[in-house]
Amino acid sequence: MNAFSRRSLITGATAAGLLAALPTSALALPAPPPVTPDRRAFAPDEQRFAQYLMLVAPMVADMNPAGFFGGGWWRSPNVPYNARVQEHVYTLAWFATQSRPWNPYRGDAEVLAALDAGLGHYLGLQHADGSWPEYSPDQHSLAATGFAMGYLSKTNALLRRSGVLPARQTQISGALCRAMTWFLDPANPTVWQSPLTWANQTTSGLAGSALALRQDPDAGLGRQLTDAFRRLAVVGQSPAGFFYEESGADTNYNFEVMLPELADAWRQTGDPNLVLMVRRYTDWLGYNLLREPDGSGWFANIAPNSRTSSKFYADVRPDPERTALNAQFVPEVAGLAAFVSSREDLAAARTAWASSPEPVPALAKQDTSPRILAHAIYGERYPSRAQRTAAIARLPHRRAHFTELRSDQGQDFLFVRRPRWYVGGYFGTRRATSLARTGLTFLWHPVAGTLVQSMNNNNHACWATVFPGQKPDSDGVQQAEFLGSEPYRFRYRTPSGSVVTDVTVGSRITRSVRATSAAVEQIPLVVRDSDTVAVDGRGLTLTRGRTVIRFDWGRVLEPQLRPASTITYPGRRMHVLTVPHDGTFDLVVSVR
Repeated sequence: MNAFSRRSLITGATAAGLLAALPTSALALPAPPPVTPDRRAFAPDEQRFAQYLMLVAPMVADMNPAGFFGGGWWRSPNVPYNARVQEHVYTLAWFATQSRPWNPYRGDAEVLAALDAGLGHYLGLQHADGSWPEYSPDQHSLAATGFAMGYLSKTNALLRRSGVLPARQTQISGALCRAMTWFLDPANPTVWQSPLTWANQTTSGLAGSALALRQDPDAGLGRQLTDAFRRLAVVGQSPAGFFYEESGADTNYNFEVMLPELADAWRQTGDPNLVLMVRRYTDWLGYNLLREPDGSGWFANIAPNSRTSSKFYADVRPDPERTALNAQFVPEVAGLAAFVSSREDLAAARTAWASSPEPVPALAKQDTSPRILAHAIYGERYPSRAQRTAAIARLPHRRAHFTELRSDQGQDFLFVRRPRWYVGGYFGTRRATSLARTGLTFLWHPVAGTLVQSMNNNNHACWATVFPGQKPDSDGVQQAEFLGSEPYRFRYRTPSGSVVTDVTVGSRITRSVRATSAAVEQIPLVVRDSDTVAVDGRGLTLTRGRTVIRFDWGRVLEPQLRPASTITYPGRRMHVLTVPHDGTFDLVVSVR
């Protein structure tokens, strides 16, 4: 029995009204009627499809007769030559071919016609060498080609199983063969560098190749793919543990894109190099994702990030969720269980979703990643709550004492854990990109949790010494001397020596700044809604539950504390503390 009531399918005057609201140019392809999903109709592991079900009708309505996905649903620029815009062919293919009680679009003539047109436009963009363009018509794009191989191979799997669009199936197979010939060539500098520029993009093409070769085996390309996995392990991952994004670390691209693409490739091939890479990255995550002691989520060490600014992850992340596929590795990499949802917690979140009386919210344009659907093909391997709890207990920052220094290509990543504190730092002779911010990057307490999180790509919310004109020392390289001893000591400085900072980490933290002229101490504090914060001329006191943290500078100055309106977290907000001084500033952080 169809799970939709008569009211679930919006037709007649309501549908006409919705379509009339679209731009006139959007009505070039006939569109099926829109749908209002019933939350209760979806199996727990298919709730991710509910919001995408709502996209089908308006997305088709925005397509032109040539099959271009207009309307700005996914990727920029939304222009006919950008192959990445066409990745939603997978979305149409899924709904056109999959039989579910809640899916009225299976076999729908209008959806199949739109899919056929969309594939025709997508395949027509491919260059003779096998690559696809993105930002200009004549570009041979790594990203567009890598992700095309993934979406087209998965789309072809759906078409073959359903026996629809046979001519397109043949065309897709030929296009994938040409793409793999271009992509797997180790001499292709667009795809292969040492180290890789964008490891996630190269990996996406390998994942797509893996599925394409299962569909249409080719011994020569298969050997090249095996060689590519070995090469990826060498040039795609830093000895520090992160995956390369413009020669640096990036939490978003590493955790939300690269790791799922590795899982995709591994489920197709079982290549052991991929498991080894994930083990090394999981170890890196243990130092760089800071778990809140109340179990609410994770703060990311993002100041060193080269491209993006994903700052916080909720402890339970129900669908649609970009990191869901990471759990595929849990049976092989037990430590990764710490960073994914547990089966029990996810089940509870899904039960709550299904019972909510609220309408399913529509996805906003651009925020409609087809990867959410494409990664549903492997089932689920979430750990039990007990497995996850055990993995969390083994995290490095759960230990009371260590000093960890990791380096790569002139970058130094410092992690200092003492019984009362966990402190991070990013130093060296170079930054990965101008977005990264150097110096102290976070401060965490084992009971209070994260107290300071230094942002990247932001001169107003990084832990820094700031000269007039908002020129922080952290917006540039700073070399460090790691002096050791106990309490642990290190010193770092700007290239000109305009600021020299000495830090010790023991039962308390001291930060002594010597600048060549008057400056401002700037500290980005994470303040919970339930915290009490008091500022006086000699310092700041933050009370979190029974824990009292004191930031003390030992003399009367004129501090200011202001909220950073654009930086919020669940139940928290960033407040930036600024303290003007004469060039000499001595800070002591202690627990009262």
